[in-house]
Amino acid sequence: MRARHAGAMIALVAAALGCEPRTPAQSAARAEAPRPSAPPAAAKPADPLGPKPELPTPQPFTPPAPVVLDGPNGAKVWLLERHALPIVSVSIGVASGSADDPKGAAGLAHITADMLDEGAGTRSAVELSSAINDLGATLSVGARADGSVATLSVLKKNFDKAFSLLADVVARPRFEAKEWKRVSELWQNDLRKRGDDATRVSGLVSMAALYGPGTPYGHPVDGLVADAKSIGLPAVKAFYKAAWRPDRAVITVVGDITRDELQQALSRDLGTWSAKGATASAAPAAKGATASAAAAAQGAAAAPAWKPPRLVLVDRPGAPQSVIAAVREGVAASDPRRPLLQLINSALGGSFTSRLNQNLREDHGWSYGAGSAFTETRLPGAFVARASVVTEATGPALKEMLAELAKMADSGLTRDELAKVQAQDRADLVSAYETVNRTAQRLGTLARLKLPETFDGDASKARQSATLASLAELARAVDPKTATVVVVGPRQEILPQLQGIGLGEPEVWDVEGKPIQPKREP
Repeated sequence: MRARHAGAMIALVAAALGCEPRTPAQSAARAEAPRPSAPPAAAKPADPLGPKPELPTPQPFTPPAPVVLDGPNGAKVWLLERHALPIVSVSIGVASGSADDPKGAAGLAHITADMLDEGAGTRSAVELSSAINDLGATLSVGARADGSVATLSVLKKNFDKAFSLLADVVARPRFEAKEWKRVSELWQNDLRKRGDDATRVSGLVSMAALYGPGTPYGHPVDGLVADAKSIGLPAVKAFYKAAWRPDRAVITVVGDITRDELQQALSRDLGTWSAKGATASAAPAAKGATASAAAAAQGAAAAPAWKPPRLVLVDRPGAPQSVIAAVREGVAASDPRRPLLQLINSALGGSFTSRLNQNLREDHGWSYGAGSAFTETRLPGAFVARASVVTEATGPALKEMLAELAKMADSGLTRDELAKVQAQDRADLVSAYETVNRTAQRLGTLARLKLPETFDGDASKARQSATLASLAELARAVDPKTATVVVVGPRQEILPQLQGIGLGEPEVWDVEGKPIQPKREP
């Protein structure tokens, strides 16, 4: 009964919808009927701009090379004329930097450079600053690991007056006691405050752990708190006399100036710059004391080899972030492998889209940025990977960082990565020589590192011709197995996280890059 009612209801619904029950024959006939073909796809409209052009293979950029001239009293001059804009940029560099600091006087090169523009020639510190500002010029002095440099940038119409001021700073500093008291106090205050900056502490401790505390590259350029207290004005004057000499200088000039105009300025303002006295290897170390930087360096080389620790921890109680770093030996700037190592580093941590940044920032959100670099130094330098991460992710972030280094060391770059970093290399090189100021700065760096003026062009050609196979052979230079790991953060929160990575017990160091000896029980 119910079945008959159900069949009747289906028939009524089918009739209402205009359908009739299909017989098997009808179903078969419909199944065999050919289906109408789909309408042809509409043709894609032609691009009104025409076909997309095929780009030629990009050519390596070759930076313009300066003319090398003989300067006053043994100085060398690199001149690159660029007359498109009425700007001239000058860099005067000497081959003495923080690596020449005598033992016990870390920061002497830095504070010596800092004193040069605190009064020079006939002008006091205030008068010199005002004269520079009146000309619309910028003048700065500073020290690096392998040298010290004074720079000037000014409009062409004010070049003669501004260059005379620069010459006074380099060749005729006043070193007045009242200025020394002020500058020295500011310097020491900055060194004491440095301990509150986790990133600066990480950089300091990383180099000390790699090279050994107190060695030429193992101490910070700006010095140490304990050493700064013992450095006096006599030591600064002696270091200046030994380091800032024309026979140790390269004068780099770029911009709207001719060779004759430059030679006239050099003769007028630096003709009396003296090269008398001993070189920087005999600068006093502190008040009333003398020490040899060269002897200190030789002593460090002759001492038992420094063995970098595996894990170093600098405690910052309550810090919301940790700074993690992996550091190991690198290469000298002149090493023929370095140009290719730069490509490896670009893919690993040298750009926003590099592996480290994509992993720690983009994928996990632990950091605002992560990166890596091979330091550019005259002697063998360092490779450093570093990131600031949230404290609760210190262990996981460090594990990911080491895994990225290991992956690069084992497998090298991918084909897509090689194309990307070679394109980035071309763009970076163009950028380095894009402006007058950048060009002068880069050429000054080459001179300070004792590299030829054509170095960048040759290095770029090597990078542009690199292959995946050649890079894979060099990728072991970032292997973390022999790296020292440095963590700056709250010990209580991060120590349990570090114990799960398998790096062993950490050595605890202070913010000045010295191991803290554990307290002995009585």
